[in-house]
Amino acid sequence: GGGVGAHRRSAMQSALFLAVQHGAPMERGGRRRSEAEEAEKGRMKRTIIKDWKTRLSYFLQNSSNSNKRKSKKAGKHRNYFRPSPEEAQLWSEAFDELLANKYGLAAFRAFLKSEFCEENIEFWLACEDFKKTKSPQKLTSKAKKIYNDFIEKEAPKEINIDFQTKNMIAQNIQEATHTCFSAAQKRVYSLMENNSYPRFLESEFYQELCKKTPITRAAQGT
Repeated sequence: GGGVGAHRRSAMQSALFLAVQHGAPMERGGRRRSEAEEAEKGRMKRTIIKDWKTRLSYFLQNSSNSNKRKSKKAGKHRNYFRPSPEEAQLWSEAFDELLANKYGLAAFRAFLKSEFCEENIEFWLACEDFKKTKSPQKLTSKAKKIYNDFIEKEAPKEINIDFQTKNMIAQNIQEATHTCFSAAQKRVYSLMENNSYPRFLESEFYQELCKKTPITRAAQGT
């Protein structure tokens, strides 16, 4: 019987210890702790937004080769042009609005990179480029490259599509046409539209872009 009593005593002691651990300090220092948590949250938020901006500037710089031919200063200025809150709000109306805007597309790519699924937008962009290709030789070489990069098993940027679609693509690229990747592109588009796009609209970064800054308001008031 002594063993059971000792066990019960030690259980009570540890319960008491836990109660002291969790109960008392929270009452005394609860407010202090929540302030510290808030500060930590603020720090995290700033870090996330800073990381975002670094990624975003990378995608903006690399998204347009045509600007590189023009004067570097002009190109750079155009690349970094931040949208107005009204423009940014348009992106929430339709996924296409976001993809059609250069800054929006770069921001969305940066967001997907933070979620480790940027292969989806990269595949979608590769398909858009592929559909505009005129020369049949280029069409074939681009089709093979897209297949090697995104479709085949263990591809470096393998996208998540079903086995049948993959097989169909493998057959179609032997004699490439503009519709080789249509089914896969639709699948990836709806995957982004239904999953990543709503999360992007809720992200800190997007919310920041939609905020009207006090300066703008003051300027409008005068």
